[in-house]
Amino acid sequence: MGKGGGCVPSKKKVPSGVVAAEDATRTSHDSPIAAEATSANPIPDSSQNDAVSEASRPVAAAKLRIFIVFYSMYGHVEELARRIKKGVDGVEGVEGVLYRVPETLTPEVLEAMKAPPKDDGIPEISAAEMAAADGLLFGFPTRYGCMAAQMKAFFDSTGGLWKEQSLAGKPAGFFVSTGTQGGGQETTAWTAITQLAHHGMLFVPIGYTFGAGMFKMDSVRGGSPYGAGVFAGDGSRQPSETELGLAEHQGKYMAAVVKKLA
Repeated sequence: MGKGGGCVPSKKKVPSGVVAAEDATRTSHDSPIAAEATSANPIPDSSQNDAVSEASRPVAAAKLRIFIVFYSMYGHVEELARRIKKGVDGVEGVEGVLYRVPETLTPEVLEAMKAPPKDDGIPEISAAEMAAADGLLFGFPTRYGCMAAQMKAFFDSTGGLWKEQSLAGKPAGFFVSTGTQGGGQETTAWTAITQLAHHGMLFVPIGYTFGAGMFKMDSVRGGSPYGAGVFAGDGSRQPSETELGLAEHQGKYMAAVVKKLA
């Protein structure tokens, strides 16, 4: 073989093994990236992102609850209760929950007394349920200057709570309905304070915090420093806007007190 023969590879000629390796590398770079090959940089899972987002989101604090527990035969006390709830719900972090106490009269007696049917949307409360409240407002009509028998029967059923003092320290208040101006707007609430005292509850009157509305003399108005009130007359008179305004104020006032004590 002559000089420069085939036995000595040319310095410019790349060995076939290297060429094959380069081709393989070029092919791998030019090929589309398969999903399985992306384990180093996985595609984010939206469900995982949602879970992380939910976990990092601050949990909303549970609202304080004021139970508005009432007895209403002709609807006057119930109307006050609904307006009180509006006042409570208007305070951030507090909500009002309406409950009625069990009826003690038979359907036949209620029909004879021309009492309207009760709203099924408002549940009856048991004594034990009151322990879950952060505050309580009790509403009832008067019977000779004291609470109606239905509300008294409900308080009489709270012996288990009294024994354990489960309601001790809870703020509470009253709102009432009377037939006449001298029929017990103050005494109906005043005589009910004994129920709170034996349970160790904190009586929260509204005083004169309603401002000028407490001094209006140009119209008939129920309510007193003890709490909101309505004059029902023979049953045909409905709460005035001033009486309802006082009830709403009581709801706001109680909610503010409950927040301070929480």
